Amino acid sequence: MKRVTIYDVAREANVSLATVSRVINGSDVVKGNTKNKVQDAINRLGYKPNAIAQGLALQKTTSIALVIPEASFTYTGQIINGLLDVAKIDKYNVMLHTTTEGINEISDSIETIIKSRVDGVIIYNDRLTEAEMSELTKYHIPIVIVGNKISGNKVSSVFVDIEKAVYELVDRYLNDGKKEIAIIQDRKNNSSVDSMIKGATRAYADHGLVFENFLEIPAKFRTSYDFLSDYLADHKFDLVIANRDSQALAIINAAKENNISIPDDMEVVCIIDTKYNSMVRPQVSSFAIPSYDLGSVSMRVMTKMLEHDEEGKAIELSYLFTPRKSTK
Repeated sequence: MKRVTIYDVAREANVSLATVSRVINGSDVVKGNTKNKVQDAINRLGYKPNAIAQGLALQKTTSIALVIPEASFTYTGQIINGLLDVAKIDKYNVMLHTTTEGINEISDSIETIIKSRVDGVIIYNDRLTEAEMSELTKYHIPIVIVGNKISGNKVSSVFVDIEKAVYELVDRYLNDGKKEIAIIQDRKNNSSVDSMIKGATRAYADHGLVFENFLEIPAKFRTSYDFLSDYLADHKFDLVIANRDSQALAIINAAKENNISIPDDMEVVCIIDTKYNSMVRPQVSSFAIPSYDLGSVSMRVMTKMLEHDEEGKAIELSYLFTPRKSTK
């Protein structure tokens, strides 16, 4: 079947190509009967405007670049789903760019992103450096950061306040007299761990104490589990807080191997809630973070920046602590 083109529409409506283009792109120049004739011709012929052609006419591509670290795919699925649903409603295309630590860093993707002539960039990356942000912002492209509180000219963010969540958790345990609380390093999520440490440090300070139990994993250990298997042989805490589900499971397994009962001898909390937290035994207590909403709100913020020229803003979403069997 022959593809219907803009030329066919112009011929059918007996108007110029420029008139058809103006109607397609929502111009107010064409009015009344002429606009109706073009719209009727589009409907009769079943013409579908080419998004790229529309973008060239409007100096927009209707495309958004989404940048996500490959290592985060296990817990960004719902974020991507939320973002894509809103993009579909608002008729934006999403171009996925992945980064891999040590192979394809975000700095390597910046030039590709700019050359692709996208209208905006949404980034899920907690290792974004000031130099990389400066490189992106100099092109005056709207940017939305997912997961971290950053805002400025042409930069917005949608985030959950991890620092506050950990503060409230640690404060509750300190009020119960449980002072031996530790946070395990997550090499893949430095920003989240920094927020966790800030929350714990603030809670300890409010109780006249000093937080000292940040468990930094030495370079010689490949995984959290390797480190914890040795470390928990002669260390035990009231509570250990992990960022990811795999680390929470590493704590539980290493504890069992060292005859530490969860939660009787030591409790475990995971910050990021995933389906695996309720599948393992014992089930892991965690924070229910609205991942889908992080994606959908981020895309909504992006469209407002693009279509209404809104300034950058920081939007905080709520969280909910979900107690399970790894805490008392």
